[in-house]
Amino acid sequence: MRDAADLRRMLRRVDGRGYKAYKGIEGAYDCGEYILIVDHAQGDPFASPSLVRVQVPQRVARLPRYAYSNRSREIALRDFLTRKFFDASRRFCKGNRGTGNSGIILIDLPGQEILERTSTFATELYVEARFVMGLPALGRTVAARHAEAMFFEELPQIVRASLVFQNLSESELQKHIETAEDADSLRDQLDRLGLVAFVADGAILPRASGIDPRPLTKGMVVPFQSAESLRVKVELPNQGAMTGMGIPNGVTLIVGGGYHGKSTLLRALELGVYNHIPDDGRELVVTNPHTMKIRAEDGRRIEKVDISPFIANLPFGRKTSAFSTEDASGSTSQAASIIEALEAGAQVLLIDEDTSATNFMIRDHRMQELVSKDKEPITPFIDKVRQLYQDIGVSTLLVMGGSGDYFDVADRVVCMVEYKPYGLTEQARVIAEKHRTERRPEGGERFGSISERIPLARSFDPSKGRREVKISSKGLQSIAFGTHTIDLEAVEQLVNTSQTRAIGDAIYYATKYMDRGRTLREVVDTVVEDIAKKGLDLLSAKPTGDYAAFRGLELAAAINRLRTLSVQAKA
Repeated sequence: MRDAADLRRMLRRVDGRGYKAYKGIEGAYDCGEYILIVDHAQGDPFASPSLVRVQVPQRVARLPRYAYSNRSREIALRDFLTRKFFDASRRFCKGNRGTGNSGIILIDLPGQEILERTSTFATELYVEARFVMGLPALGRTVAARHAEAMFFEELPQIVRASLVFQNLSESELQKHIETAEDADSLRDQLDRLGLVAFVADGAILPRASGIDPRPLTKGMVVPFQSAESLRVKVELPNQGAMTGMGIPNGVTLIVGGGYHGKSTLLRALELGVYNHIPDDGRELVVTNPHTMKIRAEDGRRIEKVDISPFIANLPFGRKTSAFSTEDASGSTSQAASIIEALEAGAQVLLIDEDTSATNFMIRDHRMQELVSKDKEPITPFIDKVRQLYQDIGVSTLLVMGGSGDYFDVADRVVCMVEYKPYGLTEQARVIAEKHRTERRPEGGERFGSISERIPLARSFDPSKGRREVKISSKGLQSIAFGTHTIDLEAVEQLVNTSQTRAIGDAIYYATKYMDRGRTLREVVDTVVEDIAKKGLDLLSAKPTGDYAAFRGLELAAAINRLRTLSVQAKA
């Protein structure tokens, strides 16, 4: 293996030459305290920055074994190290050293959630960080003197400050890993407790703003306190006994006036599938990991989905047992999204009336009188939500402020008043008994079947121009897959662009399991199992530091939104 002196000589040798001369530095170097690996040197200063890794031996890093003694702690440790590397790069990297991306040293930036990432790794032998460097250029020529400063002055400081235990705060690290471990333990207890979600007393649910996911600190901030009728006590490995609101299996209605916290609670619950960093406020807000948020999505494509539980008897005898459209309506898209989520293995649905199609959610008595059922193809969700739980075992949490008819189908009613929850189930039942609805149930006796579909590999074409595979994320809510764009705006539980990037590559990886009679669920589950065994690295031909873990539910949702998707029914 070459050493640091070799790297310095190589940089000086190519100084002033054309930028592609940087390609010669690719490879591994022993820098004493760590191994430096240049996996890919960019060919142009305006191209994507170079891919670089450092591996710090544990004899130097000396990370305590307790920090990665189990899977939960390991992921939290890696998240912690990524954040520290990012902070150190901002402190020590001077940047702005010429043209293009010259001078940058960046690592994948986490948000409020603790996700498994490929940005850092911790093993018994070493600690690894993966990041990008903008190799300096003057015009389009090598600026070796600036590159030397980056490799031999700035990078060593970043590595020492972020990957060597003696330079880290042990109390801060311990709090980080214990916070994640407690959340994982709590989530694992939900099934045993008969719950779909838990919100700890004292949690801070409101966010700073619609674009700032940090906790609200200004103005009136009301810490969460459980409704007495739903208060549950749990035992956590680090914090010990903890109380909060447990939401049982079944149909839960969240009601209340406008601006009293209904949607804020639902948003916290939909992100409860993830662990959160200390002081986020939602550290102990956890949800069944197979929870899916559903909304209307005008204009989306639907490919042979059996939406007959919700929509049937279309004009001109059009069938809905394998329904396809290039431009779905709000109600049709919401029906398809529910069926697709169930097909992919969702166990809990979250629905907010504000983002739902009105005619999908309810059809009142007056409308039933005016438009008879034989002239109305849509069976509203109110007539299917109980069957969904009784027949299939899938629970639903509904935010509903406009229709008391849902009192008849709810197992419990939680009313938000000035950001505080109150259990008003009995009151709602009394009202429902006193003011009986005149609407007629339209859902039949059973929910209906969930038909499985087999995706066809030929409908997945990631090529673009001369590139056989051209896949990239375009922000959090969009994937460029070959010449097509996958719109993920309605897949609301994605929180980080690195998840979107990994999902794009996972779709291409998934095609290797198609055309063998496997259903979409089987294909997705196999991909998720492969990642669990081998890590996210299997999605890329070379080591990359910008993947983050995703769920099979989001992978299936992305596949379903590829406009070229073609499927066949399972025999």
